[in-house]
Amino acid sequence: MSAPELDAVRLADGVAIPQLGVGVFQVPADDAQRVVEDALELGYRHVDTAAAYVNEAGVGAALQASGLRREEVFVTSKLRNGDQGYDEALRAYDDTCDRLGVDRLDLYLVHWPNPSAGRYADSWRALRRLHAEGRVRAVGVSNFLPEHLDALDGVPAVNQIELHPTFQQRDLVAVCRERGIVVEAYSPLGQGADLDDPVVTSTAHAHDVTPAQVVLAWHLQNGHVVIPKSSRRERLAENLAASALRLGADELQAITDLDRGHRTGSDPATFSLSQIR
Repeated sequence: MSAPELDAVRLADGVAIPQLGVGVFQVPADDAQRVVEDALELGYRHVDTAAAYVNEAGVGAALQASGLRREEVFVTSKLRNGDQGYDEALRAYDDTCDRLGVDRLDLYLVHWPNPSAGRYADSWRALRRLHAEGRVRAVGVSNFLPEHLDALDGVPAVNQIELHPTFQQRDLVAVCRERGIVVEAYSPLGQGADLDDPVVTSTAHAHDVTPAQVVLAWHLQNGHVVIPKSSRRERLAENLAASALRLGADELQAITDLDRGHRTGSDPATFSLSQIR
């Protein structure tokens, strides 16, 4: 199947990241190859994994099995908390590339600030070195709050954060946009909790689409890079089709008005685990 025409977002250094991708958080290692193969067959060209998900090898196997050229698929992975530090991060990057079977990543992120360890600034310096040496196309962070961004030498290309209609982190998003940092949304459906809201369901009914497609369209029209996760092929296809949906201004505003500050994941100010699945 040929890939549909999907929008891309330009990072500050000119690298283009497909705006809609597939995430593999909580996808078991034994299922990761099947899920990513399905996604690539359907037309996804952006895959997001992490060392802490313990499924990089399965993602890499899918990339190899797909028959696609390496440059056709945008691949992101992340530095786990247990590998933070300058030298440690350099070694961890090589290990991630080995597990994925690639020479370099398109995007590598510091997964969490893990402030209690006090090593994220050193980890970031290592990522900047990898980028300067051409060993990774772009580097960024994930789950970084303004105070963590302030402590970095240089500006990340991306900040991947929990973001969905009932948890929009507007102040953090504003800081990122002021600095030219692309905002990437994980848990974009609020782990499913946002899909039952009457505003979302009524909008879905009006367009004859699914609630998930409505929420993903809201993300896309707000300029977020978004990486919904599903293990089911039919759901992967539905999520991809959200790229064709266009919501009206009033519909977008009604969904934006759902913000309640309801975080579903961990708090970046305190999260310190190394593995998260």
